[in-house]
Amino acid sequence: MRELRLREEYITLGQLLKAEGLVENGAEAKEVIQSGEASVNGKVDERRGRKLREGDVVSFRGTEIKVVR
Repeated sequence: MRELRLREEYITLGQLLKAEGLVENGAEAKEVIQSGEASVNGKVDERRGRKLREGDVVSFRGTEIKVVR
C-alpha cells in the first residue's frame, strides 16, 4: 500500500489521483471517478471533489493509497 502525506488539512480525490501519477490531468480524473473506477474506504465514490483526510484509503485500478499526516 502506498502512502500520500498531507501538506494541508485534506486533498481531493481528483488531486490525489493526479499527484500519484495515476491519471494525467483533471479531465481524465473526472472521467474515471465519474465512471466509478475509484473507491474510498471500500465504497465507490463518484465525486471528484471528495475531501480525503488522514486515514482514508483510496483504491484505483489495483493500487491502494492511504492518506497520512
